[in-house]
Amino acid sequence: MNSASYPERQAGDRLRIAAINFLNPAPLMWDFEHPPLDAALAQRYQIDRMSPSECADRLANGQADIGLVPIAALAANPALRILPGCVIASKKRVRSLLLVHRASQPLTALRSVAADTASRTTLAYARILFHQWGNPAVPFIPASADLDAMLEIADAAVLIGDPALLALEEQANRFVRTREPLVYLDLAEQWRSITGLPFVSAVWGAAPGAPGLDSETWDRITNDFIQSRINGLKNIDALVAEWSKKLPIPEETIRTYLTTNIHYVLDEECIEGMRVFFRTAASLGILPEYSVSVSEPAS
Repeated sequence: MNSASYPERQAGDRLRIAAINFLNPAPLMWDFEHPPLDAALAQRYQIDRMSPSECADRLANGQADIGLVPIAALAANPALRILPGCVIASKKRVRSLLLVHRASQPLTALRSVAADTASRTTLAYARILFHQWGNPAVPFIPASADLDAMLEIADAAVLIGDPALLALEEQANRFVRTREPLVYLDLAEQWRSITGLPFVSAVWGAAPGAPGLDSETWDRITNDFIQSRINGLKNIDALVAEWSKKLPIPEETIRTYLTTNIHYVLDEECIEGMRVFFRTAASLGILPEYSVSVSEPAS
């Protein structure tokens, strides 16, 4: 990717931000969506919302300048720069990344997995885990994020983001309706049990040829995103009130998710988790080789 991807844009243009339309990045987006800073930031940034995989595609084809990208996209586009300071990760149970399978079928016996294709990173983690579980060749079938429909075409289902949260909330209701016992495996918890490291889902990635991303403005941009994260984590109650109106999930579940299940600071443990993910994925032929490099946050 190079500056030729931006033939009609200039340094004074607003930076185009590809954001994920799930609950989990809500604290990272606080300043961009709430006063007193949203109006000023709107002069510098244009926000568009989409699925995680679409964020990666927008950066790859020059339709976005900065995106909250699933980390697997970094291996496909190694020229992307990682903005320091912010991450979507989990250091324990995450709730929103699930492998659901029938209790009658052990992991080693699964013959197919219906996979929500909204995040290629989650699928890469799942493939790594299936190697650990002794079923490395199980095929993944692309499917929409509907648990009932997925289990009609496959032995198991991978759900991510809000559909996974909703599936957990509906777990008891589904059993009453179908009488089919299912196992809900938390993929972040499974990764942690094997590696002892965080499950890192996404980082802010910047296209190297984008206008306005020269060294003179990099620190200001980084600071904008870090400050938005800081302010978002200070306003969890307001985010809970907002999102409880958007999703049929109890307020306390949303609060726990934003404060306990998701980790938002790109610290050294998360960076090491990324390194192990990429090394393992490359060794198994799941992703190309990729070396993680993150600059220090602006002071």
